[in-house]
Amino acid sequence: MKSFRYLILLTLVSLSLLYCKTSQQAGSSSTSTTAVQSAPDETVDFTKSPFLTPEASMKRVRLEDGFELKLVAAEPLVSTPVAMLFDDKARMWVVEMPGYMPDTIGTGEDQPNGKVVLLEDKNRDGVYDDRKVMIDSLVLPRAICLIDNGILVAEPTNLWFYTLRNGKVVGRELVDAKYTVGGNVEHQPNGLLRGLDNWIYNAKSDKRYRKKGDKWLIEHTHFRGQWGISQDDYGRLYYNNNSQNLLGDYFSPGFGAWNKNQRGVAGFNEKSVADNKVYPIRPTPGVNRGYMKGVLNDSLKLNEFTAASAPVIYRGALFGSGYSWNAFVPEPSANLIKRNILSENGYVVKGTQAYQGREFLASTDERFRPVSLYNAPDGALYIVDMYRGIIQHKTYATPYLKNEIKKRALTQPLSAGRIYKVVPKNKPSSVVALPDVPDQLVSLLGHANGWVRDKAQQTIIDRKYLQLVPALQTAAQSGHTLLAIHALWTLEGLEKLTSEDVLTALEKPVWPIRMQALSAVPSVITATSEPKLTASLTKLLDSKDTLSAPYIGFLAHSIAEFNPSAARQLLTRLSAVYPQNRYVADAVTSNLQDQEVQFEQELTASVSDQNATIYRQLRRATATAKNTLANRNPEVLKKQFPKGEALFTSVCQTCHGADGNGIKSLGPPLNQSEWVTGNKDKLISIVLFGLTGPVKVNGHIYQTPEVSGDMPGIGYDKDMPSEDIAQLLSYIRKSWRNNAETVTTDEVAQKRAKLSGRQKAFTESELSGL
Repeated sequence: MKSFRYLILLTLVSLSLLYCKTSQQAGSSSTSTTAVQSAPDETVDFTKSPFLTPEASMKRVRLEDGFELKLVAAEPLVSTPVAMLFDDKARMWVVEMPGYMPDTIGTGEDQPNGKVVLLEDKNRDGVYDDRKVMIDSLVLPRAICLIDNGILVAEPTNLWFYTLRNGKVVGRELVDAKYTVGGNVEHQPNGLLRGLDNWIYNAKSDKRYRKKGDKWLIEHTHFRGQWGISQDDYGRLYYNNNSQNLLGDYFSPGFGAWNKNQRGVAGFNEKSVADNKVYPIRPTPGVNRGYMKGVLNDSLKLNEFTAASAPVIYRGALFGSGYSWNAFVPEPSANLIKRNILSENGYVVKGTQAYQGREFLASTDERFRPVSLYNAPDGALYIVDMYRGIIQHKTYATPYLKNEIKKRALTQPLSAGRIYKVVPKNKPSSVVALPDVPDQLVSLLGHANGWVRDKAQQTIIDRKYLQLVPALQTAAQSGHTLLAIHALWTLEGLEKLTSEDVLTALEKPVWPIRMQALSAVPSVITATSEPKLTASLTKLLDSKDTLSAPYIGFLAHSIAEFNPSAARQLLTRLSAVYPQNRYVADAVTSNLQDQEVQFEQELTASVSDQNATIYRQLRRATATAKNTLANRNPEVLKKQFPKGEALFTSVCQTCHGADGNGIKSLGPPLNQSEWVTGNKDKLISIVLFGLTGPVKVNGHIYQTPEVSGDMPGIGYDKDMPSEDIAQLLSYIRKSWRNNAETVTTDEVAQKRAKLSGRQKAFTESELSGL
């Protein structure tokens, strides 16, 4: 028996070495790693999903005319990649997450097998050929950010900063022990995007970070997205959730998240592209709710996004002018990448899908899982392909999906992963490596490639090139818009931006420069500079500069620190001039936490229409404040139902909110919901097996796109104790302003037994019969 096992092991090793050799040979020449558009093989048997080599997988891709797909890295050089970034030498830092769902029940996902690896193209042929493990023994790492002399690494629940010296890790510092408090693997913060304004932003999070000397600053910001985050040329953020194509901000990201009584601020978390239709080129039955009516079409292809992942605003310039202001969004469950075209109308950014009935890139390989997209030093669009069968976490995996995984043997293998780039055909591209000569970096702040501009700004700041300040001040006043914008924020990052620099920029006729100057006011305002800055903002208000109006409202927050009276006057004047503008109304309200009633009374002298938008928004905030005061003490409930509170935090809070009032685009309220406080059987049924379709809560019908059209159940997980579910239900029935009787373990167990074998989510009409 021992010799037989040895023979099997020897055979597996031999096959593995043969495959590794094949992969390495495939990566040795750029011609063998290129795929162009072609119709997928119609003889493909879609009842099977075999593991394919990178070259075979690329043959399954249909790509937009005029483009080609090139392989730049694959196993064994890289394994299960989920995120990456480039450094100033065009090397790739890649996050590997091999621990994600090793099987359908997530066996061993808590093992410390995650890594951050450094890939390098030693012979400069466009294919990466060298691997170095920089950080290992991580549990489900999810995001990285190069900054200063080190790298931030998100490893739930912690955010770490690793100091680098001479290419090695020489120290580790804990930045935030609560980076991912709550949520499961699919609903935890990630992203670590280093923004134009020098702050680091995240998806699925309401925190932003910044390094100041040896200290880390952590501030509250708007809650955004689910997996992945990107920015445009003006530093506005874009993100999404699994069922939404693209969401985004109209204003600079640091504004407006100050009033806890506001349920959302206009101009943030807006639907940048509302059309969620997708067009796979293969049947996609292997989605979690494939059994539900409308999820798949008659050809068994996904109808709309169900696993939208990290979007990117393309800023590379290599594709041509028709691709500027384009947003690309991966949908790994449908094996495709969506292209959207954005346009501006004032401060509003909206977009449409580039095509109807087809995609920019789509594959018939079910294991092709594009999870993240990136701009790059060569202007190409880079694709991180996790290349694995299972991409649904066990918390939500339905028996239907588990059966699909079993039918097509999607569990193994677990060690693959590919990184591709999309480039125009017959158009040369070259990597821009940042020079070591400081003086050459300033001109790169105006480079056509947005990645180069961002990296030049970050490099000057990280290396503290203070000798460049005079050149940066000159660049900030140039007629080159993008150069001026990056020069301004580079000065800000060096702490050398002055109020005079900002005041000069506020006079510019070009709106994007005024936009950045307005965004930079909080960085330069002091007791000394406040009067001049307030006068400049008042001048913009007097000139009816409509685009500046919401910004002026947000900036009252900074002015109030030094001159509360001047700030109040600005808010009153804005309300009088723009009483029906919802963006101005919400900007004004963002300053007025717990002062909404008082301000409403003050405003009656200048705004007579009691139905004006400014009044409606103030009253909404007031109502939220009153409801919050009536809420129960969460600490008492946490002690009473510890398992329930933990389960709510990890599973329910991510869509319904910590305050139980729901989250835009995700979930309806639980606070004072008749579904929560009413019939126990209905509530137990929903939590066990989910709810699909429109649902009426307190007289309002919630349906897509206001919320996700599908709430997954947790009863499919047989390892989930009935006691924990009972505590969860008791916790939410007693939380906030709810005060219903508790749910017992026996009641949950009995319902589970009665509904055993069920695979479908409930509908509202079905529950009405219970």
